[in-house]
Formats: sequence, C-alpha cells, structure tokens
Amino acid sequence: MLTLVSTTLSALLIGPVGHGLSAGAQVRREADSTYVVGQGDTLWSIAAGREAPGEDPRPLIDAIERANGIGPADLVPGQTLVVPASS
Repeated sequence: MLTLVSTTLSALLIGPVGHGLSAGAQVRREADSTYVVGQGDTLWSIAAGREAPGEDPRPLIDAIERANGIGPADLVPGQTLVVPASS
C-alpha cells in the first residue's frame, strides 16, 4: 500500500502537476538599472526615489553600496551607479 501511494505521488509530481508547480515557482527578476548622480544627491534620496511610497529605502541603499563598491561619502556628480532591481 505504501509503495502504491509513493508511486502515485511520484507520478503526479513528475507529470503535469509537477510541471504546473515548477512553472508557478519561476521568479522573474527585473533588470538592474543605472542612475547618474546629480548635485546634492545622496544614497537615501536615490533609493527613496526608486522605492514605493512608504517603503524603507535602507535595503536598496545597502544594495547600491554593494553593487558599486561605494559608501555614502563616495558619491560624485556625474558618476553612474548601478541600481539593483528590487527582489
């Protein structure tokens, strides 16, 4: 009996049910974008402008710093930054 249940469950997961589950599990990641730093820009202002209103920009600030190998004091007007896509 256990073998029958196991075989049936395996067949469902390998067959159409499994295919449907894996198709639903696909995550589409948006592409990273770029941003040209302007006079007076801060990482906070850049990240806050990309987030939805009310969202905390700190995770995006951290991601921008990591993607560009910079810190808050490293911004220079005219510099192009990679802004990672939201996950």
